[in-house]
Amino acid sequence: MSRRWSGEWGRRSEPDEPLLEVLIPTVDRPAELTATLAGLAAQDDPPFGVIVSDQSAPAPVWRAPAVAAMVRVLQAQGRPVRLLRRVPRRGLADQRQFLLDASSAPEVLFLDDDVWLEPGTLTRMHEALRALDCGFVGCAVQGLSYLDDERPQQQERFEPWPGVVVPERARPGTEAFERWPLHNAANLAHIAARLPVERDGWVAYRIAWIGGCVLYDRAALLEAGGFDFGVELPAAHAGEDVAAQWRVMERRGGAGLLPSGAVHLEAPTTVPDRDVDLARLLPRLESRAG
Repeated sequence: MSRRWSGEWGRRSEPDEPLLEVLIPTVDRPAELTATLAGLAAQDDPPFGVIVSDQSAPAPVWRAPAVAAMVRVLQAQGRPVRLLRRVPRRGLADQRQFLLDASSAPEVLFLDDDVWLEPGTLTRMHEALRALDCGFVGCAVQGLSYLDDERPQQQERFEPWPGVVVPERARPGTEAFERWPLHNAANLAHIAARLPVERDGWVAYRIAWIGGCVLYDRAALLEAGGFDFGVELPAAHAGEDVAAQWRVMERRGGAGLLPSGAVHLEAPTTVPDRDVDLARLLPRLESRAG
């Protein structure tokens, strides 16, 4: 186990070299970020580091006592933590590219600042990415307030990958795009309850895209262009994660993992203006680039 237990916190020693870096974009969410960091502190393996890129104003979010405390816990556990500022705000694509540029580990997990991870989730994701040898795997976030809201029609397109993940194209109008309702509400929790998944095991399935918790092979993400879409964008935009995943999917493939283990805190969004959607603009941007 790479996580140091409390009996080792007082010893001075160098942390393990991270196999994975968790990249967290955040703005004005001290309570939610505290819960996100607490979820990371419950992960045993693999060795990982954390990079936070903060756009809070006027003071950085890590000045909040609870956030600062969880940063200290992670560091005591042997997890390198880097706290960066990215101001003024230039939009989500810029924020994610900034984090990607700051990373160096072979695997990078983009984790939203309002997601709590069940213990063992990082281990499952790391093992799955290596076993499937694809561009990314993800644990779609679930809203547990919907556990009593069963939606069978939205679960009909669930389809496990048959052993091997292969590249596929997902754009509006494609069959892959029509899988998007799978990740609504608590659909994944309901599907997982019906599948014969062993404890600590996982099943890979076909996706449209995944929001909130996505582990990339860093080289595959860079090969696909990362989040540098090569155009001037208004700061108010959305869909940058979807667009990046689609470019990786058609080169190296991508998969969702069941059970998820990623819980959405169901806090109000910090991106209310979604008029500029990069996922829907992607075909136009690609035609310009080509």
